[in-house]
Amino acid sequence: MQVLACDPSPQIHGFRAAAAARRFGRREIVVDGVSSACRRSSIASDSGVFEASSQSEWISRSSDDQTFEFGEMMNTVIPFATRRKLFASSAFGFCLHSSRYFPALALGDTSVKIKDVTPQVFPSGPLFASEERTVELFEKNTYSVVNIFDVTLRPQLNLTGVVEVPEGNGSGVVWDDSGHIVTNYHVVGNALSRNPKPGQVVARVNILASEGVQKNFEGKLIGADRAKDLAVLKVEASSDLLKPINVGQSSALKVGQQCLAIGNPFGFDHTLTVGVISGLNRDILSQTGVTIGGGIQTDAAINPGNSGGPLLNSKGHMVGINTAIFTQTGTSAGVGFAIPSSTVLKIVPQLILFGRAVRAGLNVEIAPDLIANQLNVRNGALVLQVPANSFAAKAGLLPTTRGFAGSIVLGDIIVGIDNKPVRSKSDLLKALDDYNVGDKVVLKIQRGTQNMEISLILEESSM
Repeated sequence: MQVLACDPSPQIHGFRAAAAARRFGRREIVVDGVSSACRRSSIASDSGVFEASSQSEWISRSSDDQTFEFGEMMNTVIPFATRRKLFASSAFGFCLHSSRYFPALALGDTSVKIKDVTPQVFPSGPLFASEERTVELFEKNTYSVVNIFDVTLRPQLNLTGVVEVPEGNGSGVVWDDSGHIVTNYHVVGNALSRNPKPGQVVARVNILASEGVQKNFEGKLIGADRAKDLAVLKVEASSDLLKPINVGQSSALKVGQQCLAIGNPFGFDHTLTVGVISGLNRDILSQTGVTIGGGIQTDAAINPGNSGGPLLNSKGHMVGINTAIFTQTGTSAGVGFAIPSSTVLKIVPQLILFGRAVRAGLNVEIAPDLIANQLNVRNGALVLQVPANSFAAKAGLLPTTRGFAGSIVLGDIIVGIDNKPVRSKSDLLKALDDYNVGDKVVLKIQRGTQNMEISLILEESSM
């Protein structure tokens, strides 16, 4: 066995050894500037045996050495056997996985090739049937979704005098092969707030071509309905670019069935999100400030820019127009809403034909719920005024009046329309959405202490 002596003398290459307490069962030697403080104290003899220096001595470590203090703490806190196991396992692991800490070339190993450090790549294989179906639905409908940029003409000192400034972006759907585009009212709301005339450019519309290129067109206003948050634009595009969306029945939806939303959130065009129908017949407080009844609730992520895009059922049919989210941060919180296709099918054809929505109504003034409650009307819609020449007046509907002593005489209270109960003004308006101008309905009313029924014909609403 060779015996080594640690010589503290400064003549030996500037080595300095420091005494220390036992570390992991051995003497710790601290070296200044070199990897070892130990040397053979004498030249090998003819017999090959080295002699240890008898004058070996240790220089004690200074008391303020942080390494010494850390070592003392390790001795005190961690048992000796545990320290041995910890050191051995660390050294073994480092040897096995040294490539994680040092590049092979830095360690002088030139035999390592790129393929030696590249993991095996496994083939993707075929998609599951459900995934194939989702991909198919997206690829089929993505060309029916457009990107809409609301633009506003602002004065500018140049040759033209005005410049188009984008105000926001949203989505839309191709309605037919004539170039009609359906979107939300609030998507082009900034331009509509300036009361543009029909045919005026209010947006820029990007349509995705089959080769994957976005083609830009002017979006001219056809009609808009603030009450239902819907607007129709028109683009002059070739028929090969126009892929009309297939419209489905929102009335057949069931809570829990799968749905898909396609849109342009934050400007990322043609983004797909998947979820389920979370609820039906929700009241939607739209960004136009009005409440839309019959809304579809979904947990498919709907973010700013998705507005105006389609909500699809599992067959790829559009069952709604995405319009709003319930959030406190401005991004999706898992509660999104869409205007049902039943409403879209009723409003959009009117916007295309007349430039506005034609609604059926009674043409009578109904008291707001707050006033009705003050008059102790807790159930039903209280009639305030009835125009003299209206169908309602001819049918015998009575308004609220004042008596000879100044007391209020309540008018008729509508508590039902056909077989639908009416508990408030909003219930009456929702019920009338299902009718068209010229339809005949039966009103159930309360007149004083009497319950009566009145038949009348609905006319175009002007109130």
